[in-house]
Amino acid sequence: MTDSWATYGADLHLDLSSVAAGERGLRAALTGSLREAARSGRLAPGTRLPSSRTFAADLGIARNTVAEAYAELVAEGWLTARQGSGTRVAERARPRHTPAPPRVRRPARRGPAYSLVPGSPDVGAFPRTAWLAAARRALTDAPNDAFGYGADTRGRIELREALSGYLARARGVYADPDRIVLCAGFVHAARLLGQVLRGRRIREMAVEGYSLDLHRNLFTDAGLRTRPLWVDGSGARTPDLAGLGPRVGAVLLTPAHQFPTGAALTAERRAAAVDWARTTGGLVVEDDYDGEFRYDRQPVGALQGLDPDRVVYLGTASKSLAPGLRIGWMVVPPDLLDEVMAAKGPAEWTSSALEQLTLAEFLTSGAYDRHVRAMRLRYRRRRDELVAALGGRVPVSGIAAGLHAVLDLPSGTERSVVRAAAWQGLAVEGLERYRHPDTEMPMREALVVGYGTPADSAWTPTLEALTAALP
Repeated sequence: MTDSWATYGADLHLDLSSVAAGERGLRAALTGSLREAARSGRLAPGTRLPSSRTFAADLGIARNTVAEAYAELVAEGWLTARQGSGTRVAERARPRHTPAPPRVRRPARRGPAYSLVPGSPDVGAFPRTAWLAAARRALTDAPNDAFGYGADTRGRIELREALSGYLARARGVYADPDRIVLCAGFVHAARLLGQVLRGRRIREMAVEGYSLDLHRNLFTDAGLRTRPLWVDGSGARTPDLAGLGPRVGAVLLTPAHQFPTGAALTAERRAAAVDWARTTGGLVVEDDYDGEFRYDRQPVGALQGLDPDRVVYLGTASKSLAPGLRIGWMVVPPDLLDEVMAAKGPAEWTSSALEQLTLAEFLTSGAYDRHVRAMRLRYRRRRDELVAALGGRVPVSGIAAGLHAVLDLPSGTERSVVRAAAWQGLAVEGLERYRHPDTEMPMREALVVGYGTPADSAWTPTLEALTAALP
């Protein structure tokens, strides 16, 4: 007699393998096993049991044996049997040998009531209705192989083709679908690139002196030392790349909207980055952070358009749609493609094929463009309300694009302002949080305010908490 699971009602596992043959022995064993399962709480009150016919077939015993066991347990009060409701574990069948543990009242932990921590969009504005419509169309048209394991390491061709057209049109990226590799966001892409760079015997990588430590650490974890570049109002000082030495084989940049300072990399510094890569054989890794959201300036195209053979372009749907989608993409130079695919593995396993197909439909139908335009207006209104609430009390920069602003503070006040904000129930981060530990840049004290995060209902009290914390 083998272990079995019910095919109707709850999945029910009972081991009758040690019971001697004979209906009386089987009935006693079945009754005892069900009683103990109900007594111990393994079968919760209200759980519906399989029908006697189904359960008997599953266990390979006579139906009458199951029916008699059920009837005995009903009589004992462990089970109930009602017409139309089936046989269920009785509500009063609670563990009798183990008293319920007393409920312990734990002190509540109060987190911040409001947040201006950068890095997240307004997830409450996710276009649920439009996304659902795209998902229905994508599911209806999905080929059968979309439900398999995913034979192409690069991801679904439908999304790669849709991204190819969109990135060329909206970001100036040269993106042949064959050179696009889908991934589960920036973190996944960076881990793959770190593995590839290490395999190429690159030991050092330049990064912006103000940058997200999580991103720097991804490459450090791959065995690369990160070397900081100074950042000013024109972005990273890419002409300094040549002075970092021959061991530096790659540089990570956020040219469209530097994080966290908000500067756009100037044309001269873009050219300097590409010239360095061409001269040294190095690689530029472009994080197109906040590339879609611009307010007071002309569109800034992707750096990749200057030299698709020396620049790896990274993008995600995290800011434009939602981080929870876990969909990103790399546009990879031809000589790097095989290494990236090898690092990713023999099949697409990082994100759902159906989500990829839905995003492809969202892009090709025009729904993505409509959503981005709507969010651009929404975030611009947020930015304007932030500036108005500040009333000129502190200088504000980095607001021509993106989802965050930089509020410069008097010298020596950054940490005290962050603490004052915490007393107001507001989570906010200082610029020091993003400073590379090895940089020699002069200290700049400021707040990095992510105005995309709060819900509409919390926006006004969030601004009030911020202004109350400022000197």
